[in-house]
Amino acid sequence: MAVPQRTALTLPDPRGVEATIELAKWAEAEGYDDLWFADSGGVDAMTTAAAVALNTERVRIGTAIIPVYTRTPAVFASTARVLWELSKGRFILGLGSSSQTMMENWHGQTFEKPLTRVKETTELVKQMLNGEKTSYDGQTVQSHGYRQLGIEGGTQPVYMAALRPKMLETAAEFSDGVILNLFPKQALPKMIEHIRIGAERAGKKLEDVEVVCRHQVVVTDGKAQARDRIRGGFAPYYATPVYNNFLAWCGYEDVANTIKEGWAAKDREKTTSALDDQLIDDIAILGSMEECHERIREYGEMGITTHIISCVSPKEAQQTYDAFTAKHFSF
Repeated sequence: MAVPQRTALTLPDPRGVEATIELAKWAEAEGYDDLWFADSGGVDAMTTAAAVALNTERVRIGTAIIPVYTRTPAVFASTARVLWELSKGRFILGLGSSSQTMMENWHGQTFEKPLTRVKETTELVKQMLNGEKTSYDGQTVQSHGYRQLGIEGGTQPVYMAALRPKMLETAAEFSDGVILNLFPKQALPKMIEHIRIGAERAGKKLEDVEVVCRHQVVVTDGKAQARDRIRGGFAPYYATPVYNNFLAWCGYEDVANTIKEGWAAKDREKTTSALDDQLIDDIAILGSMEECHERIREYGEMGITTHIISCVSPKEAQQTYDAFTAKHFSF
């Protein structure tokens, strides 16, 4: 059976826990299917997801993503089991590597072997969630003799975030779903093709794989200002090695090099201006409600199944979220 199209809202609300709970309740009442947490800092995704689980009844609650370097597999597994119970089976654990900047600068961790670390963490966490006694020796994680109570009446899904070919294929092969982020539109077909390759290795069909994406959306009549906000907010992402290499793989080698040079020189103008208007329009979804609806539906036709609506413009966030409520949008 093909995975259905779903509309989701991004969390947490940057104003804090209470605001996040209220936004979650509003989104459920307005017809959103899912709520997906980012875990960049400030408002912890896992603990806040527990609060949201207790204040909602229908929506799925996921993480997109939790970095694997910030918690041990046993902590992931035990926390996910609690969230599964609190949400009555509505929780999805999404894992990824994040970036050098966050993991090394913020957390003081060594960012190495990201593909292997995410794959091995996913494998080990899935074993733990099944109630198996661990005996696992990977290159990056190990566990022996750990066992927790298994989940009854279902299976806790674990998704993996991916950008480039090996990770896309690994995510489709070894996890229960694939999470995408910040790709230029032209790169999506080859990303989906690598997801298909990985899925087929595991005996799955592409149409049976849930593909989740956090879209950067601004419903606005001021495209120029929205582009500038996206440019300023995400040029630093593309300066990190993970996203810089991804941008180059997507076919924008010159842009990636310019961003790298500008960032190294601490030249903010050079860094941000490398993302021209056309590239911003390919990465983000900006414009009228109708224009934004059309792009989301187009991405659905191209292979994305779960569409997380995220808005980096506080001024236009509510009208953006309103645009994707059940009364205004459907597939």
